[in-house]
Amino acid sequence: MSKPKLHFAHANSYPAGVYRQYFALLADDFDIQALDMHAHNPSYPVTDGWPRLVDEYINELTTRYTEPVILVGHSLGGMLSLMVAHARPDLVRCVVMLDAPVVAGWRALAWRLIKLSGRANSVAPAKFSIRRRNVWPSAEAAYQHFAGKDLFAAWAPGVLADYMDSGLKPHPDGVQLRFTREQETKVYATLPHHLPKLVRKPFPAPIGFIGGIDSWETSQSGLGHTQALVGEHFRIIPGGHLFPMENPAAAAEATREMIAGLLGGESLKTVQKSQALA
Repeated sequence: MSKPKLHFAHANSYPAGVYRQYFALLADDFDIQALDMHAHNPSYPVTDGWPRLVDEYINELTTRYTEPVILVGHSLGGMLSLMVAHARPDLVRCVVMLDAPVVAGWRALAWRLIKLSGRANSVAPAKFSIRRRNVWPSAEAAYQHFAGKDLFAAWAPGVLADYMDSGLKPHPDGVQLRFTREQETKVYATLPHHLPKLVRKPFPAPIGFIGGIDSWETSQSGLGHTQALVGEHFRIIPGGHLFPMENPAAAAEATREMIAGLLGGESLKTVQKSQALA
C-alpha cells in the first residue's frame, strides 16, 4: 500500500537534512521528499516577494509528482507552500505551515515601506544574518560554536550534528556554511508584503498552522490573520520558532494530526488506502 506523498520545504538557512529526525518520525505514514536548499539556484533568484522561489517550488512538484501532494513547510518553507497552493491548487492536497504566520494589515504595510526606503537590511533578522560568522577551521570548531549558543542548545540531541552534516562544505580555511549568509539575508530582506491578497477566503486548498508558543517570529507577526485563514486548523505547541529541531517528536505528532484533520478527519490508513486505489 503506497503512502501519501508529502513534500517538505525548509526554513531559511536550514537545509532539508537538518530535519532528518523529524522526517524519520513521519516516515512510517508518509513518502517524504524535499528540495535540499531553496534560494540557491541561479535559475530561480531571490527577488522581492519571492516569485521565482515559488516558480522553483512549482517546478519541483511538477517534476517529482504526477498527483497532488501534501505540502509541509517551516517558516520560509511555510510561506512558499502557501503561495504555491494559491497559485497552483491543482498540485496540492493540503498545506501545513510550521511557524510561518501570515503578515498582513498594518504590519504588511510597514514592511513594504521599509523595503521601499531601502532599509530592509537594517532591521531584524537581516541585520544579524548579514554579519554572522560562516567560516570555521574545522567541523568540530563549527559544532562547538553553535553548541554554545542558546538557540542551538535547545535543539534535541543529534539535531545539531545533522545540521553540521548537511549544512557545511569545504573552505580553503576549513569549512563554511552551505547556505550562504548573503542568500539568507536576501530572503529576509525580500519577505513578501502581498500575502493579504492571497489569503482572502475561500483559500483554494485546505490549510493549517502549527506554531511555537515561545516563537519571537510569530509574536512579531501577530496571529490574527493566520487564524482567520486557517480557522479551526490552528495549533500552538511548546517550543520556539525552531520547534521541529527542538522537539522533533512533538512536531511530527502535531503534523500528523494536522494533516489528518485537513484531509477531512480521515485516518492515515484510510488516506493511504484511497491513494492506493486511485
